[in-house]
Amino acid sequence: MEKNTTKFALQRGAYDDIVILCCLDKLQFDPAPLQRLFAAKTEGEAEQIVCRVLEELATQLAGLQQGLAAQNFALMLKLCRKIRLVAEQIGLTEMAITAGHIQTCLKQSDGIALEATLARLERAFDFAVNEVWNFRQR
Repeated sequence: MEKNTTKFALQRGAYDDIVILCCLDKLQFDPAPLQRLFAAKTEGEAEQIVCRVLEELATQLAGLQQGLAAQNFALMLKLCRKIRLVAEQIGLTEMAITAGHIQTCLKQSDGIALEATLARLERAFDFAVNEVWNFRQR
């Protein structure tokens, strides 16, 4: 049996149709992009940018829920790509990883894993908002 592991902790087991999406014990956040943003802009400008980004992510998360309710998986894939790109740019590592896992669930048409992973993405967003808020307090 061959064991494959990717950057996003995707593991293949004995069955090709089973994918285990491993979650790390500690949620990930990279403060470096925010540090660069706050160094390049005034505090007010940087805060406005961060607030717009978080608002956009919240809108895309709502879109994912609507896509799930309508079973519009093509829309969900598109929104996951956007979430992943934006999250990576601002250092929300856990959101980026989880959005990638949702894409895997969508491509495999795995509804149960999709719903569980979508819930994980929402928790990752809550964590991200908390981390960004804590970053601002430093």
